[in-house]
Amino acid sequence: MKPCVFIHTNHKQMVGALVAQYSLARNSQNADKFEVRIIDTKDHAFLRARDGEYYLRDGARRLWLYDDLQSFTPLRFMPPELMGYQGRAVIMDPDIFAAGDVWELLSRDMGGAAIHCRARSGSKGRRGVMASSVMLLDCAKLTHWDCAKQFDEMFAFERDYMDWIGLRLEPKGSIVPLEPEWNDFDRLTPETKLLHNTKRKTQPWKTGLKIDYRPADTFQLFPPRHWLRRGRRALFGDYKFAGTYDPHPDPRQEAFFFGLVREALEDGEITEALLKDEINQGHLRTDALELVGA
Repeated sequence: MKPCVFIHTNHKQMVGALVAQYSLARNSQNADKFEVRIIDTKDHAFLRARDGEYYLRDGARRLWLYDDLQSFTPLRFMPPELMGYQGRAVIMDPDIFAAGDVWELLSRDMGGAAIHCRARSGSKGRRGVMASSVMLLDCAKLTHWDCAKQFDEMFAFERDYMDWIGLRLEPKGSIVPLEPEWNDFDRLTPETKLLHNTKRKTQPWKTGLKIDYRPADTFQLFPPRHWLRRGRRALFGDYKFAGTYDPHPDPRQEAFFFGLVREALEDGEITEALLKDEINQGHLRTDALELVGA
């Protein structure tokens, strides 16, 4: 079985996933040595089955929204099962794009660890929270991962989403820190291997569109913007008056993304019809075709 890179996504982030898939092969000298597969939420009914139910997140009850921009995140724990608990896999978000050769990551010596990933930045990193948005996995060492079962445990209030997604439930010593360039948070440098447009509000392919995601709630008294956000939701729903996506602060990252789109169009890996459909659905900025010269 070949090593595999998995990109997990949903319908709202399919454009990103397809561009990510293209970038992995385009920027590898060893593309014949690994597979790239997309894991789509629509193929995993257990995610939709819990729509509108409450689950445990950061010690509090939160509402599960299947249609949220990031409803795919539990699928980070699916690759070992899909690989038959054998071999190597990388799992990554659909807003991550290869600037280097992912084979360097897939083929590295894991030193007996089950997982390689980078730590979260800021206070979360100081609390031991890991960034599971990119993980190199030794699937044979992850037989305790059962994505659907563990997802359901959140709704029985037996598993906290934040502990799960931050890998705080993994056995001690099973994780080795990954170099930042393999999950570069909104930073594009000559050393970047995988560029992660991690800030949802500035994802380059959504500039100008209406916000269609629900920022995480906080139950702290300050800052007051969180209380205003919760009040707006109570009065108007999740997305009304939530604003629009902003331009990415680094124009080079926008150019990098749309350069990949242009090449994918030229190579026949993405079609103009698909891009038009994504624009019509509100998943892709309205000027995307102009930006790629289509």
